Amino acid sequence: MTWTPGSQDFEAARARLAADRADTLARAAALSRDFDGIVAANALIAVDDEHDPEGGSTAFERAHVAALMARAREHLDDLDRALERLERGEYGQCESCGETIASERLEIRPAASTCVHCARPGSLHTKR
Repeated sequence: MTWTPGSQDFEAARARLAADRADTLARAAALSRDFDGIVAANALIAVDDEHDPEGGSTAFERAHVAALMARAREHLDDLDRALERLERGEYGQCESCGETIASERLEIRPAASTCVHCARPGSLHTKR
C-alpha cells in the first residue's frame, strides 16, 4: 500500500478514518444527550438509592452511559493519532514490531496501530 499524500490508498485511508471519526462523534453526542437525560430525570425525583427500588438501576444506567462516553472519547483519540500517522507517512506500520499492518485489518479497524500478532494479549511479537 502506498501512503503518500494524493495516492489512492492514502485518500481511501483518510476517508475511512474521517467516516469513523464522524460516526464516533455522532455516537458521543447521542450518549451525552442520554446521560444528560438520565441526570435530569434523576434530579426530578427524591434520591435515596438505599430505599428507592429504581435507584440502583439509575446509577447503573448512568455509569454505563458514562463508560460508553469514555470509550468513544478514547476511540476519537485513537483516530486522531491514526490521522497523524497517516500524515507522517507512518500509517499501516505496527508501532510494536514495525511490520506492515494487513490492509484487511486497517479496513476493519482504521485506527489500528499494531499488527494482528502484536495485538494479541500476551504477545511477544517484537521488532526483529
